Amino acid sequence: MKKSRGVLSLILTVVLIAFLGFTTAVGIGKGHSGAAANIKLGLDLAGGVSITYQVKDDNPTESQMSDTIYKLQRRVEQYSTEATVYQEGSDRINIEIPGVTNANEILDELGKPGSLEFKTEDGTTVITGSDVSTASAKSGQDKMGNQEYSVELNLNKEGKEKFAEATEANVGKIISIIYDGETISDPTVNSAIPDGVAYITGNFTFEEAENLASTIRIGGLQLELEELRSNVVGAQLGEQAVSTSLKAGLIGIILVFLFMILAYLLPGLASSLALIIYTELVMIILNAFEVTLTLPGIAGIILSIGMAVDANVIIFARVKEEMERGKSVRNSLKTGFQKAMSAIVDGNVTTLIAAAVLWLRGSGSVKGFAQTLAIGIIVSMFTALVVTRLIIFAFYAVGLRSEKLYYRPRKELKSIDFLSKKAVCFGISIAVIVAGFAFMGVNSGRGQGAFEYSLEFEGGTSTTVPFEKDYTIDEIDKEIVPVVEKVTGDNNVQTQKVAGSKQVIIKTRTLELDQREALNKALADEFGVKAEEITAENISSTVSNEMRQDAVIAVIIATICMLLYIWFRFKDIRFATSAVAALLHDVLVVLAFYAAARVSVGNTFIACMLTIVGYSINATIVIFDRIREEMHYMTRTTDLKDLVNKSITQTLTRSIYTSLTTFVMVAVLFVLGVSSIREFALPLMVGIICGGYSSVCITGALWYVMKTRVKAAKK
Repeated sequence: MKKSRGVLSLILTVVLIAFLGFTTAVGIGKGHSGAAANIKLGLDLAGGVSITYQVKDDNPTESQMSDTIYKLQRRVEQYSTEATVYQEGSDRINIEIPGVTNANEILDELGKPGSLEFKTEDGTTVITGSDVSTASAKSGQDKMGNQEYSVELNLNKEGKEKFAEATEANVGKIISIIYDGETISDPTVNSAIPDGVAYITGNFTFEEAENLASTIRIGGLQLELEELRSNVVGAQLGEQAVSTSLKAGLIGIILVFLFMILAYLLPGLASSLALIIYTELVMIILNAFEVTLTLPGIAGIILSIGMAVDANVIIFARVKEEMERGKSVRNSLKTGFQKAMSAIVDGNVTTLIAAAVLWLRGSGSVKGFAQTLAIGIIVSMFTALVVTRLIIFAFYAVGLRSEKLYYRPRKELKSIDFLSKKAVCFGISIAVIVAGFAFMGVNSGRGQGAFEYSLEFEGGTSTTVPFEKDYTIDEIDKEIVPVVEKVTGDNNVQTQKVAGSKQVIIKTRTLELDQREALNKALADEFGVKAEEITAENISSTVSNEMRQDAVIAVIIATICMLLYIWFRFKDIRFATSAVAALLHDVLVVLAFYAAARVSVGNTFIACMLTIVGYSINATIVIFDRIREEMHYMTRTTDLKDLVNKSITQTLTRSIYTSLTTFVMVAVLFVLGVSSIREFALPLMVGIICGGYSSVCITGALWYVMKTRVKAAKK
């Protein structure tokens, strides 16, 4: 009976892999639902719509422009988390939305940003759009229990006070909502509203409620805007960028599969089959949740495949330990999964908490990264704890029970005295971090900036060039970009095609007048362009101060939440504080690398640092889980130092294997990827090495120091 169930499980595994593979490659039905080709792609991969608005107000202030850009950024994220909003010139705002091709449709849906007023029946203006924080469609039930849709209106502090006074004086009367001179709603005040939260009802359908909320949101801008122009822009990167990244991913996966099979034999094969299912599921889920995928996103998914190996490594390391103790194959498998459960769950839940906070508090690329990270974590836990388990027990059930298939006897690794080297390790870490700050200071002193900030962080110049020839993206990369790099000295040039024309938008760091003239002359000499037809405007950073602030706040909140979770799970604040200290260590070391190597700090920088945070905390949890387990068996004669050394030694194979498989995935990306992927992969490789080092040499030692010093202080 068990054998037949095992055969059935293996058949179902093969069928599932084939079905998911077919869905990923081809899709289902006429619409090819689930196909990888239907995944929404970002502006860098598939192009999209570029809309430029002109500010109607004279001489807008910097704070007004910044506030308007930030609110528009939050507004356009409904189309894509990768949409960007930035300033062009002194009084223009540019919006780029990936994955769409109909500018008019977007303009209609986005709405024309104009003036918004709330007026009483006698025509007195109660509040304006600047008093509105946000508006959103809500569903609920009326007094009769019927489905009801409404608009929830949230006011800022100033709006709250004014609205409270106005509603109290106008109970039973109408306060009209007027947008660009046109009345869009006439709600009646049922009662005074003192808390700044109002609900607008009126037999709405959900679409009507959403449209009203959308109009209120867009009218809540400090500045009034009018459309200046809209373009459909081509992909920033050529097909070669996508193909090389996918090729790198395939090679990396094959290398990881071979490594797992060589290291863990039959269990390694089971994990490889589970990883295939993992990859296919991620592709389908990206479709289902309409996640916009950018090139760094592809790199993040490929990286997550490498990280997904971690759970399997933890499980099989436990299985080997049980077999070394003389247990049978079946009991070893059962116990291995049980003992690995806590480390896998704690590590993944901790990272999932970070992803949730980043999603709720972040914006732009931070939000997109959090979405992809959360998907990867949930699917990897499912495949490791459910799919891998089913496959490996199916192998056992069909008769593959020989110990040689599951375990290769080796000499037991003697406990290594890591703690005796803690002073040296702490010293090395401090020296590297201090050196990083020194590089930042020297770079700033030379006027180069602490980091090599890219367009996304410090803005630049956007040059629109009308060429005589219709260049492809690959031709632009090979022929035009080198000329621009030589003249401007900028090695991080970004380009876009304007669809339906021969125009190319070239984005560089900020160019002075003489540099613009030199670039115009070079383009005219090399490509026969008419210099007088070339236009250029300074553009702001796409990562606004508000977005940076959102990211920093999100990371701080995520760190606090992770600290509290680890404290709760491990019942010891020292585990939590040392884990966060190690996380901070890894971040500072990678920052030092950015400063010393002058790697460009752009959108991929945010994704890179967030990935390192997740990777670092996961590695630390595994060692702490082993220390916690060993402490259950402590006696009065047990030396705490020996216990910590033993725990680190027992998890050393896991630390090396996980770091190695993840490093291989990223290294292949670095070797085969385009320049933007290399800028993402290089710091990640440093972060992976640093994460492996800190988990083995820093975290356990740091916890031990805090543990023993507190005990000494109590005595």
